[in-house]
Amino acid sequence: MLIMENYERYTGQIFDRRYRIKKQIGAGGMAVVFEAYDMLKNRTVAVKMLKEEVASDTQAVKRFINESKAVAMLNHPNIVRIYDVSVKDNLKYIVMELIEGITLNKYMEEKGALSFKEVISISEQILKALEHAHQKGIVHRDIKPQNIMRLKDGTIKVTDFGIAKLPNAETVTVTDKAIGTVFYISPEQASGRAIDHRSDLYSLGATMYEMATGTLPFTADTPVSVALMHVKSTPKSPREINPSIVRGLEQIILIAMEKNPVHRFQSASQMLRHLLQIKNNPKAVFKVTSHHADNENLFTQHSANGRRARQNRSMFPIIMGITSSFLIVAAVSAVMILSALMEATSGNDSIIVEIPELIGGIYTDELSKQLDDNHYDVDIKYTFDVSSANTILDQNPKSGEKRKIIPGEQDCKLSLTVSRGAQTHELADYNYLYYYEAEIALKELGLIPKREYVYHDYIPESYVISSNPEPGTTVKYGDTVTLTISKGQNSEEYTVTVPSFLESSENAAKLLLSDNKLKLGSVEYVDSSEKKGTILSQSVAAMTEVPMGTKISFKVSRGPKDKAED
Repeated sequence: MLIMENYERYTGQIFDRRYRIKKQIGAGGMAVVFEAYDMLKNRTVAVKMLKEEVASDTQAVKRFINESKAVAMLNHPNIVRIYDVSVKDNLKYIVMELIEGITLNKYMEEKGALSFKEVISISEQILKALEHAHQKGIVHRDIKPQNIMRLKDGTIKVTDFGIAKLPNAETVTVTDKAIGTVFYISPEQASGRAIDHRSDLYSLGATMYEMATGTLPFTADTPVSVALMHVKSTPKSPREINPSIVRGLEQIILIAMEKNPVHRFQSASQMLRHLLQIKNNPKAVFKVTSHHADNENLFTQHSANGRRARQNRSMFPIIMGITSSFLIVAAVSAVMILSALMEATSGNDSIIVEIPELIGGIYTDELSKQLDDNHYDVDIKYTFDVSSANTILDQNPKSGEKRKIIPGEQDCKLSLTVSRGAQTHELADYNYLYYYEAEIALKELGLIPKREYVYHDYIPESYVISSNPEPGTTVKYGDTVTLTISKGQNSEEYTVTVPSFLESSENAAKLLLSDNKLKLGSVEYVDSSEKKGTILSQSVAAMTEVPMGTKISFKVSRGPKDKAED
């Protein structure tokens, strides 16, 4: 572990009157990590602080803030949890759960190729984390073993959302330094094309390739050469390297690593369902339909001896969208859903519509519009279900059935049963989340958020202090959850003593203001025999008690007035 001596001086310090730094436990290119004690919550945490030498690097600061925003939006057992964020001018840090484990990269260095059981377990947990992130509109963009932590009990945590793509936010530039390694990069990312959530699935496929075989899918002498191989080359069959790999797992890895995103799994949920099929039946294999037809990239399950197995409806979902804030490009969606479904009939204006497979997909505004544009009259029935909210549970007519319609006169009636999600939930812990993200999470569960605002000494403004009911309480659809939200510190309750600024320089006065939690008011420059820049007077007398944040104005010498010419 790399410990840098110049950061040991922070040991024993207290950040923002709350986090007592115990010791340094790691350091990377941009940040140093401390073990700390949260005096408010009585727990041990990790404090990830931006290094001083990169604090002025705009891109580094953006990445650091991006990570805090991304993780603050997420709440999942397989994603490292964030508790607090501070991005003040002189100190930028993220408070996170303290993870005791090693990276997947280190774990593979110790063990080599992993067993079937471990590959499935690790991949399943990563997919669940990605499923959660993608539903929030967040693309990680840097999935690799170095960013996967394995705890002692086998729990997996996805970390480092520093270059994640957030919904409706400025994208952090992905430089060579930011990527760190090109061994897991998707073809579209390597070639500078637009990316979406399917890029994460490719990177996971490359990671699974290494887990299963003990080798990287592509290696070369230079990073550029490796990147080009991701764009143009086909990896060696995993079973050629490790014959013990089951056929179904190899198929999943190779589908995830398809060059064209259209030919990959279209969501983490879809990939997870296939992985669970292999977990439950390691002998299962899949009949892969043609890659050359844009609308055919799904699997048909067969038994290991080649006989057709009983069809499982969960194996045939076409994912229509992830959330309304994160949608597949309309042209691609159209190809995936409705392309080649309509055939003109001769002799009249009627057409034949073939019903698409929608079960297992997510019902979104975008999907609703696409169905409406393609001559469907959709009737939605909502019901409570263990599936996530807006999942399509059933449809009538079934997929593959055909209906004759007359565009503009007669639409195809389509009934969909859509999940509201579970009727009851165990209320999650939303403390220290930004209030807007907590409200989104509550609304997705059919709960009604209500706000109350109070001052708080430590919790930043607009972050959740507590909830009523408390975390862990069973709540049902339609219940109201009151969020107590911080208004920040009440500066009127905190007073400071104004120091004497007289005879100080301007720069020294600004530092003294900051140290005493005061603000700069107006500055008036006057002629004086004093040295230029010397403070001549202050608007509030020294030793006066004032509220924190009070503005102090100054008169400052601009030096003696030049003598007039005779």
